[in-house]
Amino acid sequence: MTSSGSSSVFAGFRFPREVISIAVRWYLRYGLSYRDLDELLAERGITVDHVTIYRWVQRFTPEFIEAARPWRHAPSDRWFADDTYIKVGGQWRYLYRAVDQHGPGHRRPAVRTG
Repeated sequence: MTSSGSSSVFAGFRFPREVISIAVRWYLRYGLSYRDLDELLAERGITVDHVTIYRWVQRFTPEFIEAARPWRHAPSDRWFADDTYIKVGGQWRYLYRAVDQHGPGHRRPAVRTG
């Protein structure tokens, strides 16, 4: 995650971006309390106050949302059911799969967080 310039959005913070990122990600993904995160980081040798984690979450949540945006499908995306027969263990089986508008081999771009 970087701002519009070449400088990092983490510039000026005391802790490395990896520590800030993991704390914010754990908070957003697992719904841990700030004190739980304080304790988990302390178990890993990182002493940080729960209020600091709160400030990180307030500051960096929009950055995480923006970084995740390419992974989300827009409401107008189209999905199709693809069905075919395949041979499994010598017997023919019916296979269903969901395919988006870009086709079965399409992969989404990786999201950079740092």
